[in-house]
Order: sequence, then structure tokens, then C-alpha cells
Amino acid sequence: MNSTTILAVSHRGEVSLGGDGQVTFDKTIMKHKAKKIRRMYNGAVLSGFAGSAADGLTLYEKFETRLEEFHGNILRASVELAKEWRQDKVLRKLEALMIVADKDHLLLISGNGDVIEPDDNILAIGSGAAYAQAAAKALVRHSSLSASEIVRESLSIASEICIYTNTEIAVENLAGAQ
Repeated sequence: MNSTTILAVSHRGEVSLGGDGQVTFDKTIMKHKAKKIRRMYNGAVLSGFAGSAADGLTLYEKFETRLEEFHGNILRASVELAKEWRQDKVLRKLEALMIVADKDHLLLISGNGDVIEPDDNILAIGSGAAYAQAAAKALVRHSSLSASEIVRESLSIASEICIYTNTEIAVENLAGAQ
């Protein structure tokens, strides 16, 4: 098992994607500072995964190939990845979820063929997803924090509740969101 919490928020012209660094195996914490978020397509796209490392890295490679193929169009790249993931016998066994974002879209991609864009510009996956998402919703509604501050604070709150989420938080940002 390889757990993490990934949170994406688009708010006030900024898109932020963050993740904690905890990696667990069974009941043991194996690593505190894993980085499961990255920039793609010349820094214009942010991505993060929750699940096993090998599966997540495979998804990064597949998604990056699709991004290049569709010239940075994350909607098209996401749909094509989801179709390939669902139809391919080997990929179908991958146990991970992925969030991708550009200045205009936040998307969750799953192996079930799902490509989901949230109504409220907040997405979370992984062990502490429900806690981080709830905290982000409250902070968006009731604070003047920026997207990156909301992501960092929400992940910190999740780490206080979820034993599979820690405070070694990495955040990446994109400006110019709608």
C-alpha cells in the first residue's frame, strides 16, 4: 500500500495542487517526504496521483504522452487516457487515481473511465481526501486565503485526522486561472 493525499483548488485566479509526503506499507510508514505531484507540458499542467508508486508513474508517462499528442489540451488527453486505461488489460489493473489541472480545468481521472470536473473547483484523492476536501470547501467559503494557502492548510488539517497523511506538504501553483 502506498498512501498519500492530493488536493487541487482553483480559486481567485490561481490553481494549486498539493500533496503530503507519507508513504506507507501495511502498517508501517516507509517514507515521509515522497513527492507525488509534478509539472508537465512546459509547466502549464499540474498532476498528482494517489496509489502505488509504480502505477502512478505509469499514469504520468501515459498522460504526458497524451498531452504531447493533443498539444496540451488536458480535456482531450484525459479522455483518451481514461479510455486507454479502461480498455487495456494491463493498465486496467493499475491501482491509482490521478488529478490533472491547467489554468482552466481541474480533472480527476480514474481507471473506471471517469473524467470528472468538479462544480466547485475543488478535488481531492487518496487516504485523507474527504478531510482535505471538507477543509478546502470551508476555507474557500469562509476565508480570504489564496488557493495555495487553502491547499496547504487543508492538507495540514487532514494530517491531524488521517493517520495516512502527514505534514510534509508540497504545493505547486499556476496563475491565471478562471
